[in-house]
Amino acid sequence: MRKTIIGAVAAALLSLHVATAAAADELRWDVRDLYPTAESWNTAQRDLAARIAGLERHRATLGGSAKSLLQALTAISDAQRAAARLYVYASLQSDEDLREPRAQERLQQAQATYTQLSEKTAWLAPAVQALGAERVRRYGASEPELKRRFDFYLNDTLRNKPHTLAPASEALLAAAGQVLAQPTQVYQQLAETELPRQTVQLVDGSSVLLTTSAYEQHRRTSVRADRKRIFDGFFGAWKKAEGTFGANLNAQLLGDVYMARARRFAGSLDAALFADNMPPAVYRMLVEQANAGLPTLHRYLRLRAKMLAIEGPLAYYDNYPPLVTGRSAEVFDIARSRELTLQALAPLGPEYAKLLERGFAANWIDSHPRTGKASGGYMAGSAYDVHPYVLLNHNDDYESLSTWAHEWGHAVHSLLANASQPFDKAGYSTFIAESASIANEMLLGDFMVANAKTREDKLYYLATGMESIRTTFFRQVMFAEFQLATHEEVEKGRPLSGARLTEMYCALVKRYYGEAEGVMTIDPTYCIEWAYVPHFYRPYYVWQYASSIVGAAQLTEAIQRQGAPARERFVNLLKAGSSDYAYPLVVKAGVDLAQAAPYKALIARMNRLMDEFERLAATPPLR
Repeated sequence: MRKTIIGAVAAALLSLHVATAAAADELRWDVRDLYPTAESWNTAQRDLAARIAGLERHRATLGGSAKSLLQALTAISDAQRAAARLYVYASLQSDEDLREPRAQERLQQAQATYTQLSEKTAWLAPAVQALGAERVRRYGASEPELKRRFDFYLNDTLRNKPHTLAPASEALLAAAGQVLAQPTQVYQQLAETELPRQTVQLVDGSSVLLTTSAYEQHRRTSVRADRKRIFDGFFGAWKKAEGTFGANLNAQLLGDVYMARARRFAGSLDAALFADNMPPAVYRMLVEQANAGLPTLHRYLRLRAKMLAIEGPLAYYDNYPPLVTGRSAEVFDIARSRELTLQALAPLGPEYAKLLERGFAANWIDSHPRTGKASGGYMAGSAYDVHPYVLLNHNDDYESLSTWAHEWGHAVHSLLANASQPFDKAGYSTFIAESASIANEMLLGDFMVANAKTREDKLYYLATGMESIRTTFFRQVMFAEFQLATHEEVEKGRPLSGARLTEMYCALVKRYYGEAEGVMTIDPTYCIEWAYVPHFYRPYYVWQYASSIVGAAQLTEAIQRQGAPARERFVNLLKAGSSDYAYPLVVKAGVDLAQAAPYKALIARMNRLMDEFERLAATPPLR
């Protein structure tokens, strides 16, 4: 019954890191809080498999009474709870070292257990719906525990009736889960282990093997000729596999559309937003308002050209070097990251701060990069009876500090929801999760601007805030528009080759980055970038980042302006879990993304940051 979020972002961002020396303050999580040994995990997995096999017996007694309905839902919920814990352990161990075969096998076993659980409980929703709304509500009124734990699930299941199939058909769809997940597996295997990578020679004579992590590191170089070499080499390799990536993404799209049609939705967008009861108008409003705000993005890009001393249009490889150089070389190690996060998030109140301090003092985090470890960062919070885990690749820079604040925002979110809700209502939507954690980043950024010791530092933090809006709002909406367009092509029965996907993506990049306006020139070679984006294997996923930064901006502004009342609304949003749908919960917190106002407010924030940046950049350095 619970919506499970288990490191969804980083699960699609796996890559092998080059060897790095261990940091003095490196932290390692303790998975023994989940299971003391791998053998105990194996025992728990076998026990759960046996329990799953016996869940079918509740089918015959489900509607006999409120008590029998409660017993059935409790048995299935307990199995889901155990499956989530098994999965967290397996995924954490897998990400500790992607080369370890036994860990990979356990992860596959955990995934198979989830599939088995889905298959063996596929009868549940049709059976609940067959009881009828009147009887379900009568049972809920007579059994307090049924109402406390399962009222949202039961009401949501009744709402799903038009999209629920007969039990045999539900079982078939559940069994298809592993097959439909294969495009993601193929992508990870090809993109992270088998795609031939190029080695390029930089201007200083050094050579770089262009793995994903190396590309993301070196694309920030201040040497423009090196940026071009990095982009040419990196995307040149992806271009050679354009047809394969195209066929694989098309398979993903076909699967998404198939599932939407099988469940009798009007389209794949409606299917993707249904779980959150999210009006499709929110998605389309997001795209509309981002396009309306493109002049602000183009203003920022022209500012970027000025700060990088580039005459004429920018190139696509000019998006990543920092606008400000020469700032003080402040080190944001783990101790400093803890300190600054607590200071910056003080406006969220003492309850929030105590949970941060609790997490910081515990063995819940794997902090630094090393050979074989998964890249990126995430929070795994689905082990309801234990605690969240956080994976980072901390490099002692400001970006690492910002990621620290973001991921610990997810962790506190889980702690608050788990403490306030039963397991069955403690999960939460990505839509809410990212709003909450991006709000942490914004509070941190504003704190750093206000407390910067030098003019260069203040400019740097202002630039970081502007760049965050470029990447999290404009870039993610561009991705979202691409996802919508590609799904609609499949829904219309049109073929999608790798070349066609590149053509569609290229048109979007040129529009967003202002090629017609003379802002940026787009090299067609780089339009294969769509193949590099793992999030496209999660249908209609990326839009949530963009909508979340919009929500975060409004929530943050309210907290800073109103104080305690807005803070209480924010914390209550985190405590709510999935006790209601994401959209009404966020509206209750003060943000309505079906309206244009929140988007305009975010655009206004970006313009304010640019105004302050340009004013400060025009003044002499502070003495």
